[in-house]
Amino acid sequence: MHYINPTREAFDFFKSLPRDRPIHMLNLLQYRDVAEYPDDHVNAGKGWTGQRAYEEYGATSGPIFQRVGGTIVWRGAWEAMVTGPADKQWDDAFVAQYPHAGAFLEMITDPQYQEAVVNRGAAILDSRLIRFAPGAAGDGFG
Repeated sequence: MHYINPTREAFDFFKSLPRDRPIHMLNLLQYRDVAEYPDDHVNAGKGWTGQRAYEEYGATSGPIFQRVGGTIVWRGAWEAMVTGPADKQWDDAFVAQYPHAGAFLEMITDPQYQEAVVNRGAAILDSRLIRFAPGAAGDGFG
């Protein structure tokens, strides 16, 4: 099974959580070989890879992400699945930090973001978006 967008139930639960404190959003992305746009989209027929379409999403949504106070606090490159299904691989992984959940909601409801997110949908074959409350960093597991 592949996931690109949240289910209504998952998004409703996200919205029910506190909106006034910082959040981290873990993004795991698997790109399509060739981006799949609606036939009438300006980028349809360009033959972009999924990764190229995601780069376009980043370029067009980035100013909105920054305006609401978002930052990338970690980015990693896939190497190996140590625990989990051996057939699952991610092309990109990062943690986006928002000053509060309301900022994330402000971003995704912005009309310019709504235009930009079409590139994300065209780019992604599978993804996970997981909300965390930021915790303390340190040198131990406990």
